[in-house]
Order: sequence, then structure tokens, then C-alpha cells
Amino acid sequence: MAVLQMQRVSICALKKDRKAILEKLQALGVMEMNQIADEEGFEKMDTVNAKLSFEKKAQLTETALGILDIYAPQKQSMLSGLAGKELVSQDEFQKITAKKDEVIEKADALLTKSKEIAEIKANIVKIENRIESLEPWLSLDAPMNYAGTARTAMLLGTMPAGTDEAAIHEKVATECPEIEALDVQIISEDADAVYLAVFCLKKEAEKTEEALRAGGFARPSQISNQIPAKEKENLKAEIQKLNKEIEVTEEEIKGYATSREELKVVGDYFRLRAEKYEVLGTLPQSQRTFVISGYVAEKTVPVLKKAIADRYDCVMDVEELKEEEEPPVILKNNAFSDSVEGVLESYGLPHKGEFDPTTIMSFFYVFFFGMMLSDAAYGAIIAIACFVVLKKFPRMSKSMRKSMKMFMFCGLSTLVWGVLFGGYFGDVVDVVGKTFFNKDITIKPLWFAPLNNPMKLLIYSMAFGLVHLFVGLGIKGYMLLKEGKVLDFFCDVILWYVFLAGLLMMLIPSDIFASIAQAKIAFPPFVNTLAKALAIIGALGLLLMSGRANKNPVLRIALGAYDIYNITGWLSDVLSYSRLLALGLATGVIASVVNQMGSMFGKGVVGAIGFAIVFVVGHTLNLAINLLGAYVHTNRLQFVEFFGKFYEGGGKPFEPFESDTKYVDIKEETLS
Repeated sequence: MAVLQMQRVSICALKKDRKAILEKLQALGVMEMNQIADEEGFEKMDTVNAKLSFEKKAQLTETALGILDIYAPQKQSMLSGLAGKELVSQDEFQKITAKKDEVIEKADALLTKSKEIAEIKANIVKIENRIESLEPWLSLDAPMNYAGTARTAMLLGTMPAGTDEAAIHEKVATECPEIEALDVQIISEDADAVYLAVFCLKKEAEKTEEALRAGGFARPSQISNQIPAKEKENLKAEIQKLNKEIEVTEEEIKGYATSREELKVVGDYFRLRAEKYEVLGTLPQSQRTFVISGYVAEKTVPVLKKAIADRYDCVMDVEELKEEEEPPVILKNNAFSDSVEGVLESYGLPHKGEFDPTTIMSFFYVFFFGMMLSDAAYGAIIAIACFVVLKKFPRMSKSMRKSMKMFMFCGLSTLVWGVLFGGYFGDVVDVVGKTFFNKDITIKPLWFAPLNNPMKLLIYSMAFGLVHLFVGLGIKGYMLLKEGKVLDFFCDVILWYVFLAGLLMMLIPSDIFASIAQAKIAFPPFVNTLAKALAIIGALGLLLMSGRANKNPVLRIALGAYDIYNITGWLSDVLSYSRLLALGLATGVIASVVNQMGSMFGKGVVGAIGFAIVFVVGHTLNLAINLLGAYVHTNRLQFVEFFGKFYEGGGKPFEPFESDTKYVDIKEETLS
């Protein structure tokens, strides 16, 4: 339950050790680079071109891997994405990167072959388009570029759809009556055009075409020097030939599948190089020395000294952060609470000096999640599934591992709440007993059944919510005391506790509360008097002290009155916890409906099969929907109601200079 203390570490070393020190820092991954301001006598290298060169090679290997995934895909299970990066030894990594030029040549070859396939496919498309353009002319028994005889000419083209021979003769006669001879042959027609060949005297060809154009005649965009049917056969043969070339090239690509791991390693190698040169370009350097500066967690400084200061000729300066300096944030929590750090990070990390609420939030988070889902069978499924995944994939990413742990704990909480409420796939035990065995078999809840007593669950939901809110207000008080703001602690926290406690003590014995709780609670007279006194004292205190920063008495009272009006916000926040009731009931109700639907098939083999199908499908959907609902609404209770009482966030996450690879992890020395 803490934010690790950060320190600034500056290292001044000889240039000859620059490569070794940078690689050691990258392997350790404990420093976020934050270079000091430029000083006289120090300059920075221009590493842009080198960095771009490494990035280009890394992208080349990525493209090559993408090509292999298309033509020689690996068989992977549905959960393979959880496996994480492959672990390779330092010797194996160096052995592969030693032949990086050869691997890059393979990547180039893969890219070239992929382009060849793309070009061939583009040619096939062109040929197919050419075949499509020939389709209307297939019944033509002459080449499309046939010039005619010594005295006759052939005009090949199209006319608007619906045009017949008579209309063509009429159009030509109207436009050019002196034409002596004309023969029209309709080759084919479709919804768009009529395809035809017109024969005329060569001396009248030009006039004939002009007359035809007046009626919408147009020459074909593509012509062939062969008979269309023969041309189509030739083009199909060409496509077959090109497809053979594609098959050969694809087989050549598949032959590179054995180089997949090498491509991954070399790609990661160039990514590391690019990152190193990016940092190198930010380092102040003189003729013989260079300086590295950045943020390091206080607890890892001794390890850094041992790895750098004790091995190289350098000066390491460790200093506390300046007052105005905002360092990056590293959270440190116990094994249970660190599973919900991702929830906090999605809202915002604590800024400098702010309290880390992760540990406190983690207990409420798991508590509320289980209460919303509240089915023992669902909880067992979630917990077991997450536990198996955690054991089977020990190298999954850090963020994924945290999420799996969080859902495992939430599953266990759901299991406990399910036992308390008597929910096991809803009321499946009762339904199965009555349907198939004609017996009343019931597993009684250890506490009570929400479906039978929803108002009781509503009261407890709001009571748990009130505790949640009071804890948030208490954290605000702790932060004020830590900063030495005693007056603010009294006015903004204690007075609110007094005011709210008084109102709560007045509400409990009231008829409104009795109608909700279905039970009348009576306090002794002195408790009722104390409740009124606390409410009045708290209200007066807030009225007089909430606007204490203003000297104007009227404005001060107005601000105090406005602060008291915020009691409506507290009421709204408490009512928000009714979602614990709503989602808990939704899970049970839908599960019960699924069970009833399954029982409609009756007894016997058919009934059992029907029940099993409805059971599996229905409960799978119910679990998926309510699991999502529980996750979303549990987050909301933390982000809006809980954090709204004390938390600001806005801290910057720690981004160390490390071996940020994509495919493999390299075995390096670890921090002790």
C-alpha cells in the first residue's frame, strides 16, 4: 500500500564504456531516463538516421513474419495468446543475432516473393477483366480487329440496350440516305447494351460510322486480333500458368518457415538497438565522457551501484528529488492487492505525495464484485479457470497475470457470497429434484436468499456502501493530517462524520426506514437526543466553517449552506450501492428462468438432453453477461463514489529504459 520513493541518479562515465553501460541499464530496466539540462562543453549525438535504420530492419522482419503467417501459419490454441514471450538464453540470442545479416536477407527474399505473388495476382485480375470483356463477343467468328475485304469493312461496337436491326437501318437511312449497302449482325445483348457487327462498303465506312454514332454507337474499349472464343481459351491458359507460378512461389515462401524464430529474435534485436540509440541521442557527451540521468526507485539504487559503479570507472550521484519535481510512479502492494493495480491505473496513478488506495480498494473491490455476481457455481468456475490459466501460462504478460489474479479472487468472493445466498446455478438443485426425481431438494443459504427477501439485501447494500464512503472520507482525513492541515481535517472530515452520524441515527428509528427494512427499530430517548444534537452541531459547523477561506461573512455563510446542500450528493452516492441488489438479483433471476426453461422438456432421456442443452447455453450467457456487469459496476463504485471522496490521480507511470521486446525475453541477471 505504497508508492515507492524515487531518487534521481546521475552517472558520469568514460565514453569507452558507453555501450556496455547502456546495455547493462537496458538489461536491468530500473531507470527512467530524464536527462539533465545541457551544460557547457557537452553535446548530443545525432542518432536519428541510425535509429531509423534499426526501426526499418525491425519492421522488415515484422513484415516477413506477417507473410509467413499468411502462407505458412502456425497452429495455435485459443489460449496461446496468454503464453507470453518465449524465453531464450543470452548465448542463444547472441548466436542468432550473429547472423542477423543473413536473416535480414531472408526477410528481403520473403518480401520480394510476396511482391511477386501480388504482381501475378494483379495480372490475373487484368486477364479476368479481359475475359469478362470478351464474353459478349464469343459468338463472333472473326477477329475483333478484322478490317474486312478489299471492298467491304466491318464496324464492331455497341448500341444502347433494346436497339434492334430495323432501328439501326432506319437510323442510318435517316442520317445518311446515300449509303447503298448495309448489313447488321447482332452478336449478343444484355441489360446494358447491344453488341453488333455492321458490314458496309469500305468507301462508305466513315459515313456509316458517323450515322451509327448518332444513334449511340461506340467502339469496344478492348479488341483482339484473334477470334474471341480462341482468345478466351488463350487467356484461361495464361491464368493457369500464372496460378502455377503462384503455387511455386508459395512453396518457396513456406520453405522459410524454419526461419520464423530467427526473424523474431533478430526483429527484437533491432528494436533494442533502436531504443538504445534513441536514448543515446539524448545523452550529453564531451570528447571523452558522457552523462546519464534519470529516476530510480530508492530500493533499487544499491543494485544499480553494484552493477554500474562497482564495475566501471564512473561517478554515480544519487540525490533526493526537488520539491517541484514530479517523479514517475511505481506502486508496491501485497500479492493480493497488486492484482487490482490495473483498475487504479485505468483511473489514474497517484500524483506526488498522494495516498495509494490500492490495498483498501482491493478488499472492497473483491467484496462488491462477489456480491453482485453471487452464485457459488459461477464463482467456482471463474476461480478454477483463472487458477488453471495462471498455472499453465507462467510467462504471460504482467498486466494479464494481474487481471487473471484479480478475477480469481473475485471468483472466490463470488463463491462465498453464493454459499451465503444459496445460489448454485440459481435454483438448479430444486428444479432438477422436482423435475427428474419428484423430490424437494433444497440447499439452504447460510445467510438468506435475496430472491425471497430483496429489501433485506437492499438495506445491507446501502450499509456496505456507507462503510465504503466513510472509509473514503477517512482516507481524505488521513491525507490532510499527513500534510499538517489539522483545521481542514476537523472542518472537512470530522464535521461531516458528526453531521452524517446524526442524520443516520435519526433515520434508523423513522417510519421510512421501518417500511424499507420491514422492522421497527427504537432507540432510547437519550440516543434520539444525541442524534439530533450531532446533526445540529455538524450542520452548524459546516455552515460556519466550510467557507472559512473567505473573509466576507455573507459569502462564507452562503458557501457553508451550499456545502450542507451536498448532503444530497451523499444520498445519491448511497443509493448508487443499490446496484449491488440489482445485479445480485439479476444473476439469480436469469439463472432461475434458464432452469425453468430447461425443465419444460419434462422427464426422460429427451427431457434430460433438452435440459442439458438449455442449461449449458443459458448459464454460459448468464455468466458472461453478469460477469461483465459486475466488472463494470464494481469499477464504477470505486471510480465515482469511493475515489470521489479523496482521490485525484494524474500521476505519470514509470517507463524504464528496458529490453522492451515483442517476441522473446532474454535471460538476464535479475534484481535481488
